[in-house]
Amino acid sequence: MADFSNRILRAAKLDASLYEEVESDKTALGQATMVVILSSIAAGIGGAAVRLGIGWIIASTIVSLLAWYVWAYLTYLIGTRMFPEPATEADLGQLLRTTGFSSAPGLIQVLGIIPGLSNLVFLVAWVWMLAAMVIAVRQALDYSSTARALGVCVIGWLAQTAILLLFFVITGGPQA
Repeated sequence: MADFSNRILRAAKLDASLYEEVESDKTALGQATMVVILSSIAAGIGGAAVRLGIGWIIASTIVSLLAWYVWAYLTYLIGTRMFPEPATEADLGQLLRTTGFSSAPGLIQVLGIIPGLSNLVFLVAWVWMLAAMVIAVRQALDYSSTARALGVCVIGWLAQTAILLLFFVITGGPQA
């Protein structure tokens, strides 16, 4: 457990060596998944989901897991097929492990439960998670350019958002 807690802290500190470590640790997928789950629960507790009940928190956690997988998969495809650098060599597992840990800063979303702080807490968390995602992608795809990693993250996020919106349109969307 100490190793897992240490990894979460290092991920939140944007420690590039942590992202290299989990990229090569094939046993870290369970930990990466748990980081995404914990971040989703923190968001649920800190956001409107508290007023909407435990069912909403569970549903939003499932959607977060789906969104993480879709974004990692799209990032893998975009990063390795459309915008690879000469040193780029990665598989989906590496992207899942590194991007899962990039959700670590999202744990602060639990502080959104403090009246009047929710919007600020969520903004800080999202910017911090984006920075972690860029580092995770840069390390997993062996990029020398942070700007390239940022571009791949943005393109992947836009594609993932479009897919999830289409999914919600088809299924009737989340019901409050």
